[in-house]
Amino acid sequence: MARDLPKYTVPSLTPEDGAKVAEILQGRLNALNDLALTLKHIHWNVVGPHFIAVHEMLDPQVDAVRLMVDAVAERIATLGVAPVGTPGALVNARTWDDYSIGRASTTEHLGALDEVYVGVITDHREAAAATEELDTVTNDLLVGHLHELELFHWFVRAHLESSGGALSTDGESTEEGAAQAAASAARTAP
Repeated sequence: MARDLPKYTVPSLTPEDGAKVAEILQGRLNALNDLALTLKHIHWNVVGPHFIAVHEMLDPQVDAVRLMVDAVAERIATLGVAPVGTPGALVNARTWDDYSIGRASTTEHLGALDEVYVGVITDHREAAAATEELDTVTNDLLVGHLHELELFHWFVRAHLESSGGALSTDGESTEEGAAQAAASAARTAP
């Protein structure tokens, strides 16, 4: 739980519950800020076939994730807690590695991005479950974000899926492994 309790929170929540919800949201704020930066990094560094399709697909995702960042930060403030959005705080608090792919093919980046979305969505679902009984407003916010995040994930996976429905990244659990698997599948595709 947060070290300092807020002086106030939303009606019907105790300061303890407000602090707990804000702490959950701070984790989401960090992840969403990281996702927005990662998406923009990919946008700048994709090359090869399908460049323009992927390059242009990512900007609306960046914009939507930035709106999510703002909504989460404002919910934290509404709960009476100061949101922390500095790069240093994000790096110190994150539990995941920095995105590791630089200039690479669209297929490699989309393979790695598949793994990024798996992590963000999994953690977002856990946060939604953790807030379900605590705060319905926060839960609703997170569930709404999940709708968009899962849609964006589908957009990415559509590039990695065979006509038979198999994902080229299936079984991979790292960005680099997923990037390599996606690239390998693209090289051997008819």
